[in-house]
Amino acid sequence: MTYIETLKHPVIARLSLIQLISYFGTWFSQVAIFSMIVAYGADEITVALTAAMAMLPAVILAPLIGIIIDRIDFKKLMLTLLLTEITMTLGFIFINSLEYLWILMMLIFIRSFASSMLFSAEMALFPKLVQGKMLKNTNEIHSIIWSLCYASGMAVGGLATHFMGFDTAFLIDAFLYGIAVLLLLGLQLSLEKVEHIDSNWKMFKDGFGYLIANKKILHLLLLHASIGLTSFDALITLLADFKYKELIAVPLAIGWMNATRAIGLMIGPFIISRIISKKNLHYFFVMQGLAIILWSTLEYNFYLALIGLFVTGFFITTLWSYTYLMIQEETDAQYMGRVISYNDMFFMLSNVATAMFIGYASKWGLSLEGITFTLGFGFIVVAGYYRWFKKQYIDEKST
Repeated sequence: MTYIETLKHPVIARLSLIQLISYFGTWFSQVAIFSMIVAYGADEITVALTAAMAMLPAVILAPLIGIIIDRIDFKKLMLTLLLTEITMTLGFIFINSLEYLWILMMLIFIRSFASSMLFSAEMALFPKLVQGKMLKNTNEIHSIIWSLCYASGMAVGGLATHFMGFDTAFLIDAFLYGIAVLLLLGLQLSLEKVEHIDSNWKMFKDGFGYLIANKKILHLLLLHASIGLTSFDALITLLADFKYKELIAVPLAIGWMNATRAIGLMIGPFIISRIISKKNLHYFFVMQGLAIILWSTLEYNFYLALIGLFVTGFFITTLWSYTYLMIQEETDAQYMGRVISYNDMFFMLSNVATAMFIGYASKWGLSLEGITFTLGFGFIVVAGYYRWFKKQYIDEKST
């Protein structure tokens, strides 16, 4: 089954289009946010905290997110979340100095809360609509759309921010979310409604108990969370500010570095998804680590670093979508929303830890090249962890 055949499913097709527009808008304004705080004189810790704030909601609110997803009608929930994202994005316009950093952090937190819940709701919905190869393709299409929007959104966002300013970028972003809302209103979704009569506390305990009782799923959550080591927003911002700003403007540097990596994110699945499997997954973790280490050796030169970033992005999308598929296949449908939200909690916690490591390691004097090398070596360790997991849970089962 090809991607085109998968997109013939009317719900998958419309949700993919909504994703395309909303994700593009998110990354479009992301450049404006980081460029804005750099322009206002933000230090390394502020940059790291800004990157971390976008990930915190999925970490600290995961149990609540899971219960909401399992209880509320998908379309109503999605509409509310998109409108929330529009409101918070428009709020960015009123930030004009670091004195209002706490307001910026609050707006980022709320917008990211809506974005995290929207993402989790979609990933919990897909296994209810499709299975098998079609589910695998749907995950990969979602990843490719994310990568395409990351590339184009960062590149165009960098140009727009440089030439038109922060506020214009935020207005364009809000307009794009508005288009996504109009598309959502036409979504025809027919699902068997699952009534949850238990209290929220009972649902929380049952979901947590289900997760603790299924050690294989727990290990899969940790494996998927390792992809958070590729959370490079803070690292790329610091590289643009400390190393490349004499060569190229900071917004353009951030935009083009992220766009180059995202081209690798977008191209990789068309090649790797054909050959990746549970038997050879650890080799791809190793290759991801080596790619990041290669980038660390090229960071001294902006243009060579772009080559390293492209290679770095080549494996990420497939590793992300394949480990997500393994979780979806292993989870019972009635717990899907809660398990997916816990998965996003683990993943975002890894992203937060990575962002804070980058900020503090840089402030304490570790070179950006050394920071990058350390993140790459982390994937070598994860490859060893997967080999142990495979022996315990996959090879044993097959015998």
